[in-house]
Formats: sequence, C-alpha cells, structure tokens
Amino acid sequence: MTSGGPWNRSLERIRLIGDSAPDHHALRTAVLAELGRVLPFSAFVWPLSDPLTATGMSPMARIPCPDELPLLIRLKYLTPAGRWTQLAISPSPVTTLLRETAGDPSRSLLWDGLMKRYGVSDVLFAVLADKHGCWGWIDLWRTDPDDPFSAEEVGYLAAVVHEVTPALRRSIARQFLVEVPGGLDPVGHEAVRAEVPAIGGSSRPDLPQQAVLTLDADMAVVGGTASVEEWLGLLQAGPRPFQRVPAEVLNVAAQLLAREAGVDRHPSSARVHIGSGQWALLQASRMDSTGTAAIPPLAVTIQACPPEARLDMFARSFGLSTRQRQLFELAASGADTNAMAAALGIGAYSVQDQFKQIFETCGVHSRATLLALAMGTAQ
Repeated sequence: MTSGGPWNRSLERIRLIGDSAPDHHALRTAVLAELGRVLPFSAFVWPLSDPLTATGMSPMARIPCPDELPLLIRLKYLTPAGRWTQLAISPSPVTTLLRETAGDPSRSLLWDGLMKRYGVSDVLFAVLADKHGCWGWIDLWRTDPDDPFSAEEVGYLAAVVHEVTPALRRSIARQFLVEVPGGLDPVGHEAVRAEVPAIGGSSRPDLPQQAVLTLDADMAVVGGTASVEEWLGLLQAGPRPFQRVPAEVLNVAAQLLAREAGVDRHPSSARVHIGSGQWALLQASRMDSTGTAAIPPLAVTIQACPPEARLDMFARSFGLSTRQRQLFELAASGADTNAMAAALGIGAYSVQDQFKQIFETCGVHSRATLLALAMGTAQ
C-alpha cells in the first residue's frame, strides 16, 4: 500500500467522524471501521485513559484471547517497548513492535508472554495525548509475518491520531454536559435539553459506599467488601469469562505492578464515568503483609470521585488554559470576582472576560451552572 489518494480520502472521512460522533464509543467504532478499510489488522485494543494517570478505562477490543484478559493487561503494563506513556512524550505518537525491539519481538514481554501464541507478527502502537493529558491508546495486531507495518502506515496512523485526539477529548467533555439545558456543547452543537444538575444535591441517587476488591498475584479476584456488587453494576462489564470483573479494576492493579517494577511512575488510579454526570475513582494499593502469603494481595478501592479529582478532569477535558483553570479553581473555592482579581494580580474586567471564554468553551451561561456541571451537584 502506498500513500496518496486513498489515505488522504480516509483522513477526510476521519475528520468528518470527529466532527459528528456523539460520544467516545461511536467515535472509536467509526474510526476503527475506517482504519480497517485502509490499514489491515487482525485484532485491536483501544481503551480510554485517565488523562492525568494514563491508566486505562472503558476499553473497546477485539482480541483472540479474551480468556487471558488479566494476563494481557498485566503484560501490557509491564512492557516498556511501545508503552503509551513513553509515546506520549516522544517525537512521534506511533511506533511498531518490530521497530521498538529492533526486529526481535521476543524482547517484548507482552509478545513473548502471550502474543506469539496467537501468531502476532507485528503491532502498531499509538497514543492519543495532548498538552491536557493522555486520553487513550490504540494497539493494532497483525498476524501476517510477511507484512510488517510499514513506515507509510505509521505515518498514516500518526495523521489519524492528530485528527482524532481533540475529538476524543471533546467526547470526554460531553460526559459532563449530558444534562445541560439549551445552550451549546463544546463543539458548538445544540445541547440536549434535560434537567440541570445544580449545587446542593445529587443528580442521581447516592452512590454506594466505598468498596474494596482484593486480587491475587495473577490479578484474580479473591475477595471484596459488601458494596462491591453495587459498584460492579455501575462499571463496564468485562468480556466472558471476566464479565464480573471490570477492566478498570485490572488496569489500575496492573499499573500498580508497573510502578512496583519501575516501568512507570504514574499513579495507579483512574477516574471512570458511570453515567448521569457521575464519576468513580478506582485506586490500587498493596495490602499489608500478613499471614503466610509470600506476596501480599492487591487491593482496588472504588468510590465516588472526590470534588478535586472531578474538577481536574473537567478542566482537562474542556482544555482550559492555565489562567482559565486558575480562575475556575478559585470559583470552586468560593472566591468572588474581586477576590480572584486580587489573587491573580489582574483586573476585575479581565476576570469577567476570561469567564466569558470559559462559558463559551463549556457551553454554559453562568458560574453556578459551570460549577454544577463540574461538581455533579444540583440546584
């Protein structure tokens, strides 16, 4: 395959998808279908990620080994070659397995421990990241040993990533806006009319109490607290036979293993949207060493996302500038216009002008509604 007309037309279709997709699931589904038209692959994995921690969530995948999902996720996080967190800070957001291993895929823990058993000959790795954070990654598997991913295919996917990343971030922002009445959404479309969340109450029934899941060395669930089942009903179910173990649980646990192995330093946590403008926070930690176990089990806690973490996700997903974020956080703390101006050494009119820009970006018309969306509260 060569570059030129077909790929240029494909990129134009990608742009149209980015402008029209209503949510991140529709966006990823349409982009994957378009990729399949011009870039042959045998399997794929495309999760979103927490923009701050780069830990995976809400995955879409078609793989030949769903019964080995915990192993796949664990090896993915423990493998430096082609790791999305490194691609996010490299000159190019796309690379290949063969390029990263100098033509010897056995140097990849992921390939040697799993992929080779399924005939994988090369993998195209891509990360979707911008100055606001890491929004997800794409792995495309190929099984034809005579057809490794070419430099032109790498360049094509890099162009796709460039187009899709801002659209993906906007789709995350829309998860805060599903209950905005009238006004505009962050890409200028008319927003859905519905009851607005407002300060002082919850936009949905109270979320469950904090839950804790315990996992063994193979990331198999071995225990949990009473509220686990309630939380599992709110999170995306995993594939069979792991439909009772959301992939987010496995991802935060695997990120902890990566931290312990010195592969990556990002926190082992993820903020996950669970509908109705609500977010959960998942965090993994190592339990205290007790009993006869050589390696203490992992613990994954699931709880309602704290206000500070929600505010950070909101600011990142809407792409607020540094100054806009400062004002947004001051407003959340209860500061008025004069207090904000004094804190930042600017005039009151400058504060008001900045908020007009924030309102336009977020599709709202007042600070009260802005904070209601960000905090998930109701008036």
